[in-house]
Amino acid sequence: MTLKSFLISSLAVAISTSFSAHADDDRYIIQVDNHNKGTVKALAAQHGGQIKLDSNGFVVAQFNGKDLATVKGLLNSPKIKLIEADQRRYPMALYNDDLGDPMQQQITPYAVYQSKANQLTLNTQAGMKVCVIDSGLDRSNPDFNWGAITGDNDIGTGNWDEQGGPHGTHVAGTVGAADNGIGVVGMAPGVDMHIIKVFNASGWGYSSDLAHATNLCAQAGANIVSMSLGGGGANSTESNAFAEFTANGGLVVAAAGNDGNSVRSYPAGYESVMMIGANDANNNIAAFSQFPSCTTGRGKNASFNDSVCVEVTAGGVDTLSTYPAGTATAANVTADSQAYASSAMENTGSASGAAYFMGTAEVVDSAANGKICVIDRGNISFHDKVLNCENSGGLGAIIINNEAGMLYGTLGEPNSTTIPAVGTDLADRDALVNATNASVSIDSSDYGFMSGTSMATPAVSGVAALVWSNHSECSGTDIRNALKQSAVDGGAAGHDEYFGYGIVDAVAADAYLTANGCGTTPEPEPEPEPEPCKGNGPRCR
Repeated sequence: MTLKSFLISSLAVAISTSFSAHADDDRYIIQVDNHNKGTVKALAAQHGGQIKLDSNGFVVAQFNGKDLATVKGLLNSPKIKLIEADQRRYPMALYNDDLGDPMQQQITPYAVYQSKANQLTLNTQAGMKVCVIDSGLDRSNPDFNWGAITGDNDIGTGNWDEQGGPHGTHVAGTVGAADNGIGVVGMAPGVDMHIIKVFNASGWGYSSDLAHATNLCAQAGANIVSMSLGGGGANSTESNAFAEFTANGGLVVAAAGNDGNSVRSYPAGYESVMMIGANDANNNIAAFSQFPSCTTGRGKNASFNDSVCVEVTAGGVDTLSTYPAGTATAANVTADSQAYASSAMENTGSASGAAYFMGTAEVVDSAANGKICVIDRGNISFHDKVLNCENSGGLGAIIINNEAGMLYGTLGEPNSTTIPAVGTDLADRDALVNATNASVSIDSSDYGFMSGTSMATPAVSGVAALVWSNHSECSGTDIRNALKQSAVDGGAAGHDEYFGYGIVDAVAADAYLTANGCGTTPEPEPEPEPEPCKGNGPRCR
């Protein structure tokens, strides 16, 4: 089975991660002593506030059409500690992709080997539990130790074990997909997990939801909170929840972000949260991985703080993991009995026949009747190319990219075609155009690729659980420090803003704790002066 690599620039984004640093315009968090919550809720209701969440130490209320200043004026009471906007948080996956071939046997994703997680065994007696705050883990996928997985339902987002999109199932698979001979293997196979579903039907959640979820994680006995999500704007309510979880011995891990710039995303940007960047299978930093500065303050007050920037990275490019059953796609193309890499565009099914080169397929061509259309990209839409093939009697369509790399795309909406259509790599054009026979198929799959710091984050969470299970006397902060001190250096020598301390290494972290024990917290080395922009490096974008 071939795991495909591809260019981000050629791919249609399937899961949007761009965010603006704004809060929801009319939803606010009201921090209050618990014994005063009833009074404050009544006061909010008196001024048209709809209570959305009642959690430890805070109440969330919706005030339609009212800005923060107005709400503060309406709720002017000494019983209220703070009123702040409820920030939006989004999944941190750049895109999803189909699986090149159907899963015939268990596959170990490259990040497992890269981090040497396969060389360390999970100590199941330690009781490690990872709490995944995301879009839910769909029970339809068989690749989990379901007896070790629990979760909390929410009236706003639904049942934790029903998908709210594939993101959460993909993330959970990277943490702990079982070593059971099918599908994929997680970083800490079969580890106990607790699932909190925070994303709504629109695919995002609130900072208050994260704070509430973290409280639920603690109540469930979780050691690690894993969040492949983020957004603009800090929020004291969620920051306090993470700080409390960390102070009580836990570890909180979150994605750096996918905008490829130096903007600090939250919750990863809080000191109590370990910020994770993404690298690829060749140990290169991912072009999308955000790299906020470790320097805080200005002038004489400036200081180096390695807890507000990328601390470590893990594999997050072309990550193969679990999907809700049947929701991923598996594309296959052969020409003259030779298999070629492909990407599903639309329409499940399979077809075989003589290959017919149809040029750019701008018109109906009766010569394509009963054949597989081989089509060049360009001039008209993918949909119209496939439609012309189908109206010509074509059985399936293979569209070849007109620039370097794989062609990823869809036929758009509405799609009036029914024959299977796939994209292929420009490098294979000559072989496909000159082929005598061809076949194309698109099938449903329980496994697929995604990329993003969303994928690197559960990889680190899984490694942390794996290492921690073998050093259960340690705290989450001890594990965080060990992962940093033992990481494999990447990029510029020493600590840098892209890789932080480097790529996580489970074996090295285990050895570090064996040699140094818990409680060792070396002073971080200041980050070297940044090099000037060269070529097409991340700093030049």
